[in-house]
Amino acid sequence: MKKHKLFPLVLAAILTGAGACKKTEEAGLQNVNYDAVYVVNGESNTISVIDLNRDAVGHTFRLGETSAGGHGGHGGNTATISWPHHVALHPSKEQLAIGVPGMDLSRGHGSSTAGMAGKVALMDASTGAVQQTLTLPAMNHNAIFSPDGKELWTSQMAEPGKVLVYDAATLGLKNTIAVGNEPAEITFSADGKVAFAANVKDNTVTAIDPQSKGIKATIPAGEDPVGAWPGSDNRMYVDNEHGKSITVINAATLQVEETIPLGFTPAYAAYREGTPPELWVSDPDNGKVHYFHHMNGAWMNHGSIATGAGAHAIVFSRDFRKAYITNQMAGTVSVLSVQEKKKLKDIPVGQKPNGILIRYR
Repeated sequence: MKKHKLFPLVLAAILTGAGACKKTEEAGLQNVNYDAVYVVNGESNTISVIDLNRDAVGHTFRLGETSAGGHGGHGGNTATISWPHHVALHPSKEQLAIGVPGMDLSRGHGSSTAGMAGKVALMDASTGAVQQTLTLPAMNHNAIFSPDGKELWTSQMAEPGKVLVYDAATLGLKNTIAVGNEPAEITFSADGKVAFAANVKDNTVTAIDPQSKGIKATIPAGEDPVGAWPGSDNRMYVDNEHGKSITVINAATLQVEETIPLGFTPAYAAYREGTPPELWVSDPDNGKVHYFHHMNGAWMNHGSIATGAGAHAIVFSRDFRKAYITNQMAGTVSVLSVQEKKKLKDIPVGQKPNGILIRYR
């Protein structure tokens, strides 16, 4: 009789333990111990972690409740995070910085940002634990670590615009840098010697000395530049949203070398090393990524690959054999063969996936 009386209690304990294990797995609290692609899902308010060995989601890190119409408050807990956008990796590979604008940017970056506060969330890249959140005076698009990992840089989409530089360890504000109106993305050149702020409302890009925090140059771009994306050729490729073009800036001379007419609205530009080198540009309205070859002194469109609705951010594998593209409206990441120029598969992730990066252990 004692055995039968104890059985329900034992069974309940087992079921409770099983439920706890399942909850832990869903929350992404077990370590990511594989080479991985990290995908920011804006509407789902999650990070999908794709195992590069399987090209399948291995973990899902939650940032809070499903995104609604803003942050819903202030403070240091995940419930106040809404609409995460882009993600950056610390040089140690142990920490992620997530820019949290607090609004849906999947239809473009032209919406009014007046009165919007921004945030930055710092996350453990292995466990998915949100370590700290930082509330900003104005909306931001991204946050990025300095090349030495000691600073955290983010923009302020205000008029006049600013770039804020924080101590990456303490999150104490170190510098405020005046740039153009409504700067969106803040990026660094491949050699780390220059920081770039894309000023959406001024149609310019501000080049900043990372050491002195002084302005090196203000460079003309096309209409509504959103991000100056670094290439390993030490050029910056600026996607001009309403200009439907790419401005190519030499990161050493800070001069515009070329303006590439596209004929479509770009979402992201990524330089691919190889023979020949290529420039890939995502086309969200048509669900494609276009690839360009440099011929006779100019970048020329050589073709396109269908990905998914709202094609956005692009990242290449370390060997440049595969490309991973976030499709915001499809809720997927497309895996493409770089050599064969074809889609290999679509990986379901969360809703409105946007920012993406690869971490190799």
